[in-house]
Amino acid sequence: MNDSKFFVHPTAIVGDGATLGEGTRVWHWSHLRGGARVGRHCTIGQNVYIAPTVVVGDGSKIQNNVSLFDGVILEEDVFCGPSAVFTNVTTPRAHVDRSGQFEKTLVRRGATIGANATILCGRNIGRYAFVGAGAVVTHDVIDFEVVVGNPARRLGWACRCGARLDEPQRQVSCDECGDRYELEDGELRFISDADNNPEA
Repeated sequence: MNDSKFFVHPTAIVGDGATLGEGTRVWHWSHLRGGARVGRHCTIGQNVYIAPTVVVGDGSKIQNNVSLFDGVILEEDVFCGPSAVFTNVTTPRAHVDRSGQFEKTLVRRGATIGANATILCGRNIGRYAFVGAGAVVTHDVIDFEVVVGNPARRLGWACRCGARLDEPQRQVSCDECGDRYELEDGELRFISDADNNPEA
């Protein structure tokens, strides 16, 4: 299934009814089920599984050995590191059919999921949040939050560019790109970029 608008490696399987956006690349041994929706300019690494109801937003990068099961929605520019794990049933049993009880997991725009991290189903990962490698996420992660460990706990904050931010007293600027943020009621809010442009 190759088209001038996207690339699918000959070993990959793309089911009837799956959609791929312009500029997207699907690599070795990956399997996209019919109904899966993958946006523009995405990279789907080796041995990736994408279930029928999954949505992958424009510009996202899914590294090797990641399975996106029914209930997972990735917004634009999400990065999933190698072997990151998503679940979709809270109380699985082999002998109990819970296929009608899949829970939704939403990963918001620009978030990063580190290698071998596990995201329990029903949790939300905020915009530009950063989940460290090997972390086990058991609760929602808010915008710009950096979490690590098992269970995942806040380590600090990350800029939209990915750089760690100094702990803000009220306002903080990124040393790398100049983005400015404000801490209010325990949550970090983007103010403007280095040229004073607020986010669209």
